[in-house]
Amino acid sequence: MIDEKEIEEWLERIEAEEAEAEAEGERRQKKRSLYSVLYEDDRLLVFDKAPGLATIPERHDDRGSLRALALQEFGRVWTVHRIDKDTSGVVLFAKDAEAHRELNEQFRERKTEKKYLVIVEGMMNEEEMTVDIPLATDPGRSGRIRPSASGKEAVTILRRRELFQGFTLIEAQPLTGRQHQIRVHCKAVGLPLLVDHLYGAQDAFYLSSIKRKFRDYGREERPLIDRQTLHAASLTVEHPSTGKQITFEAEPPKDFRAALTQLGKVRKMPDSSRESD
Repeated sequence: MIDEKEIEEWLERIEAEEAEAEAEGERRQKKRSLYSVLYEDDRLLVFDKAPGLATIPERHDDRGSLRALALQEFGRVWTVHRIDKDTSGVVLFAKDAEAHRELNEQFRERKTEKKYLVIVEGMMNEEEMTVDIPLATDPGRSGRIRPSASGKEAVTILRRRELFQGFTLIEAQPLTGRQHQIRVHCKAVGLPLLVDHLYGAQDAFYLSSIKRKFRDYGREERPLIDRQTLHAASLTVEHPSTGKQITFEAEPPKDFRAALTQLGKVRKMPDSSRESD
């Protein structure tokens, strides 16, 4: 004889399991929107990190970080380097202690090559410049770095990639790894990041700020980009197993591209073209 109560309970369990599976799928999809895997083998794990996600756990919060998400999905990983929370792009982890040691050694000995894309205010007249300005923590302003003759050595190569009216797209190659190095060096030479809540003049970039006849048709204008205009575009290291150089690259995300697209449309140089890569 059919027990209707048992059938009802069975159907409820199935519905609950399906709902949980759907929720888990949504959680995984949300996590995936925060990063994508650029490369993985038995020793290395490389991500393209979205802006807004910390590389490692922030103080008093060990959940919302790329490392925490990597631990959940890939098992134990070792942090090799980090980029700022609001910087997008390439982040490398090691998958074993020996690879971690070897990669750390490469960073210490400056055998790695890091390249960033930066949108700045101001026009960089030189095709290339080397910024050699020591940096130190700012004792008067928590969380900030400042130029200081008594600070640690900091060297960044800046290369002009594209020139706009009043703005420049720069490729920055830090030769040292100081905190906020690119952001502070750019500001020090009169080229602050277009958006930078610590060192720049604005927290967001709007189309109306560069387009005279901008119309919002009564709607609230959304920023093209509302985080620092800095993207970790590539990282080159020696593979710990083969010793051969390997380069990981990440394309700029949608917000960064949107800002560049509008600058190209509205602030294009009359007689300029893209600089060769």
